[in-house]
Amino acid sequence: MNLIIRRSIENQILKDLSTKIIILSGPRQCGKTTLSKSLFTSYDYLNYDSSEDRLKLLKKQWDRKLKMVIFDEIHKMKKWKSWLKGIYDKEGVTPHIMVTGSAKMNLFKKAGDSLAGRHFNFRLYPFDLKELNLKFKYHHLSEQEIFNRLMRVGGFPEPFLNGDPKFYNRWRKSHIDLILRQDLIDLGSVRDINALETLILLLSERVGTPISYASLAKDLERDPKTIKAWLNVLENLYVIFKITPFHKDIARSIKKEPKYYFYDNGLVRGHDGAKLENIVACSLLKEVHRLEDVEGFNTSLYYLKAKGGKEIDFLVLTENERPWLIEVKWGERDLSPNFKIFQSHFKNPHRIQLVYELEKDYMTQDGHEIRRAIPWLSSFNLVP
Repeated sequence: MNLIIRRSIENQILKDLSTKIIILSGPRQCGKTTLSKSLFTSYDYLNYDSSEDRLKLLKKQWDRKLKMVIFDEIHKMKKWKSWLKGIYDKEGVTPHIMVTGSAKMNLFKKAGDSLAGRHFNFRLYPFDLKELNLKFKYHHLSEQEIFNRLMRVGGFPEPFLNGDPKFYNRWRKSHIDLILRQDLIDLGSVRDINALETLILLLSERVGTPISYASLAKDLERDPKTIKAWLNVLENLYVIFKITPFHKDIARSIKKEPKYYFYDNGLVRGHDGAKLENIVACSLLKEVHRLEDVEGFNTSLYYLKAKGGKEIDFLVLTENERPWLIEVKWGERDLSPNFKIFQSHFKNPHRIQLVYELEKDYMTQDGHEIRRAIPWLSSFNLVP
């Protein structure tokens, strides 16, 4: 299916390019270069991984008569921010400047942010139901068919558009190999790739459950500090993301057992409920970061946990808006009793239970919403 999908952050990027350097980060092969090249027909593209392009970058040789220049993977250049600052201060954004990278840019803030006031950050993630729904309803894919593909092959553009599970299995192997055998070399922080592959496998079977560093350390015969460092590396490489339990004391929240989810839903192993929860987690994270990057909101994503193991899957906090308490179920239609444990801690929260196997939406007398998962994920809005 040869189709360019217009991304949800694209319009704001176009507006900001006239005054700021745009830094676009996100997982490998999630569409950063495709998005960048689709903005204008007139652009120059230089990739720091190419020895030929690297020389041009060092000599600052690109066609300044074109509409835009794209710098890919330049965070691997020493003092890349100072280099960009010099270009911006001397030439401005003529042509427009787009910077893309597959590792989290906060890895490279060791010497402070010399680009302060000169750039805007955007994060691009794989497709989700909300982004795809309007794009595909005229291309013979229903909401249900989109959801089925996300469950089978995840939301990365190439395997999603292909739709074939066999293609996805081959793509997934090469994708993980590229991350672990190239990006890890750039970071220079992990040498035991086989152990890291095993860690990914263990996490793929524990999606949606609080993770004990000590338990993983025992399984992998390593110490907990090493496991924690490896998990941090996988986060920085956009393989997984972490959601911590909410606590008013942020330091205490960080120390408690987190949950880990995968940007690639196809990596999740186990029952359909875990895959659905991972899809919801990705959708919420993507929308939370869109609200930050595009709208300028302060937002946070957590889960809720009380003594005795009682949980609510997700809590979304957005400044000046009602909190969202969201529980995810595959087939359980009855309202989770756990809402009663947590709802009194928040002022007038939205209380949503998403259920895949639900024929009709309904609301309880006291305001709990039980919603069909697919329609809600296709059109939800955290800031009404």
